[in-house]
This record gives sequence, structure tokens and C-alpha cells, in this order.
Amino acid sequence: MSSYAPLPVVAIIGGGFTGAAVAVHLAEHGQTGVAARIVVFEPREKLGAGLAYDTDEAANRINVPAGRMSLYPDDPESFIRWVEENDALKDDPDAFSADGLPFPRRHVFGDYAYAQAAPHLSTGRIEHRRTEVSGLRRSNGKWRVSGADGADLEADHVVLAVSHPAPAAPRVLSALSGHPRFIADATVAGAVDGIRPDDRVLIVGNGLTSADVVAALAGRGHKGRIVSISRRGLRSRGHPAVTHEAFGDFVSELSRTASHLLARIRRALREAEALGFTWHPVLDAVRGQGQEIWKALPVSERRRLARHARAYWDVHRFRIAPQVEKVLDDAIAAGRLEILAASLAYATRSGDDIRVGIRLRDGGVEREIEADAVVVTTGPAHDGILHSQPFFSQLEEQGYLSLCATGLGLSCDCQSRALRANGEAAPDLFIAGPLARGTFGELMGLPQVAEHAAAVAGELAEALERQAADRQARRGVAG
Repeated sequence: MSSYAPLPVVAIIGGGFTGAAVAVHLAEHGQTGVAARIVVFEPREKLGAGLAYDTDEAANRINVPAGRMSLYPDDPESFIRWVEENDALKDDPDAFSADGLPFPRRHVFGDYAYAQAAPHLSTGRIEHRRTEVSGLRRSNGKWRVSGADGADLEADHVVLAVSHPAPAAPRVLSALSGHPRFIADATVAGAVDGIRPDDRVLIVGNGLTSADVVAALAGRGHKGRIVSISRRGLRSRGHPAVTHEAFGDFVSELSRTASHLLARIRRALREAEALGFTWHPVLDAVRGQGQEIWKALPVSERRRLARHARAYWDVHRFRIAPQVEKVLDDAIAAGRLEILAASLAYATRSGDDIRVGIRLRDGGVEREIEADAVVVTTGPAHDGILHSQPFFSQLEEQGYLSLCATGLGLSCDCQSRALRANGEAAPDLFIAGPLARGTFGELMGLPQVAEHAAAVAGELAEALERQAADRQARRGVAG
């Protein structure tokens, strides 16, 4: 009688950077420990790129220097070394900032991430199932993953590594539906291709995506006027002219309230200014210590922080590449770009003519904007995440998935295991990447995502070892 036992199966749903990183780290665990069949569901041609890095848009650049991005937390120079070894910037003379730091186009990092997965794909340690997942159900102690290609997979463990939900256009703009230059999701490839050089453009949102849109339009020779609005009128900040080590200690004495934490950050900012530093090293310290800071705050204080400080955090935390910053600065100086703190009041359309009313934050005065194109860059619709994928809805119905209390993602414990509706952890269902940030706090930047992917792979490796030990123990009893 054969003693062969099939390998346990790990299904990773989502093969962008997070999913690919989990797969690579788990495959490397399998080379020295318990092996598993690793199957990544990802409809794109290549693993590793995902929504963020699967772009041919020349204006889309990584927003931190290449030397600070890596799939491997213990090898931070992996990407920059790969760039140099592959001469990946040979056709990109604008890749370097004034101080000589490289900010490659985003697709270059996607190519790097794929290159890390490629050896494991060639040996079969990682399988790429090029399809979307249409269903996910628990059955007889296993997970049944249904692909849109009609094939099912029975898995022992599942990792949810999907991207953020798509943006949801504000309802007030519903009158613009069907307009050829109403762009409800600016992250779609070629989204701004239909905007003409002289078109008057209204951008709703002022974050990184808004900056990318302005840069992409500039690269196409756009000369028309652009108005960009957000509730607070905060524009994404750039990098410092001179870098310093992170400044500030926020963990030796952990804050238990949002107000206490913010007071300490303001004090650190004043101290940094007295030393001649910019705000950058202080925010770098908060980012680096972010997960410890977040975990110390009660859920009610996390919600307060997200509600009142998130917009300010985002524009300082997610900095734009110097090349993109220059495009914005030049457009503002030339009077072609106006950034306003305002909210939407109404929108009307007559043929291709668009009129949008906005209410200015200072004084609430209404102003009407005539536009030829409207672009929505408000970011992911996190409040609708449980309905953004069919299998999310199924998991919610089965009681395996719920929104985290902060509204920032999916609920999970500190081992990244999904929390059921009753608060119990599902031992074989993991949340990887930014959708786990409600639990971990700082989980949006590439270094933190890479660390989390490695941690999830470690949790999976331990689960596989326990599974193997249990199987061995049962055999011993049976024998």
C-alpha cells in the first residue's frame, strides 16, 4: 500500500505584490521545512505587479527611492541591485532626482517582483492560475475555491491578498454617467487617454492618484486648465532636499488616546524644527513605529484618529516622486492648476457640456465650474469592501469575514487570521496586505507590506508544520 500523501494546498487569492510576496516567502520556507502546493489566483499575465505596478503610463513612478523598496525585509537593497544588474533604467533618462536618487517607473518594480517569483514558477513550487475567483466556500473541513474558468480547487489554507476595492464616484456626479470624459476610476489603464489637450478638467480628490493624473496629462501635452478639489484642499507632499534619520520616540511611552499621540507628534515637530530639520524625519519615525503605536490605541481611539487625522497623515506619509512634484509645481506656477478645499454641491450635463457646483470650505461659498472632463481620484471605497468581490460576500454570509471596527479593511487578529462575525479567528483563512491595516495600522507603504507578507508566510509555514505533525500523530495511533 502506498504511503504517499498529497501536499497540503495553499490558495492565495490575488497575485499583485502582496500575493506574490506571500507565495515567494512561503515557497522559500518550503525548501527548508514542510512543502505545500501554492496556487495563486491572479487574472493578470504576470504575478507581482497588481493594480499598483501593472501600468505602462510613463508618468507613473514609484514614490520612494528605489533603494527603499524590496520584496525581502532582510535585504532592502534587493530591488536597486536588480535594477542595476538588469540596466532597467537605460531608457529612462528622467528616472533620477536632482540628488541622484532613482525613482523608476512603476512597471519596473512590477517586473522586479515577477522576477522574484519566476524561479519558483518554473520549478512548480508556485502555480499561477490565471483566472478570477468567483466563489469561496467552506466544505468538509476544506476550502473550495471556484475559478471563473470553471475549475475548482480544494485548499487547506486560503490567503486573501486582493487589492483595494475600486473607487466609488460620489452620488452627486451620477448625472455625468455615460459622458465620454467622465472618468469614475482613474486607476484603469488609459483612463485619461480621451482627454483632449485644451480640455478644462475637474479632478475630484487631491492624493497620489490626482498627482498621477496631472503628470499623465502633462506627458500628453495637455494645456487646459485643471481644478483639483478635496474637502481639506491638501496636496500630496514631496521628499526633503536633505534626508535625516527618523526623529522621535513614540513607543517607549505608548499613547492611549489620539489626542495624546497628536500632541507628542506636534512636540516632536517643534523640536525637529529647532534643530533645522523638516517635518519628514518625524513622520518617518511615526511610520516606522506605526504598528506598535496603533496596537496600543483602543479601537475607539483608532477610529478617532482615522476620522480626524487620516487626510493629514496621507498627504505627508504618501509622498510623490520629485519628477511628479515638479510637474505639479510648474502647473501651479503657470496658473494651469488650482487646488481648492471644497465639496461637491451639484453636477449637470447638457450634451458634452458639464457644470459642477462646488462649495468652498472657507465660508461655504458656492462656485460653478465649467468642465470638459471630470476625473474621480477619491481612493478606494472601503465601506463597500464586503461587496467588492463575490467571494467576500459569500464569506460574510458564512460568518467568516467582517469589516474591522475602524472601517479601514477586513477584521483579523495579530496573526493575520480572519475574524469571524462572532470574534473567533478562522485558523486557515488569512488576510494579507493593506486590507489588514485596521489591525496593524501602518500597512500601506511597500516596506510594511513586504514585512507583513513575510509574516503571513511565516504563520502559514507554522500552520503547515502543525498540520504535518497532527497527520503524523494520527498515523502513529492508527499504526
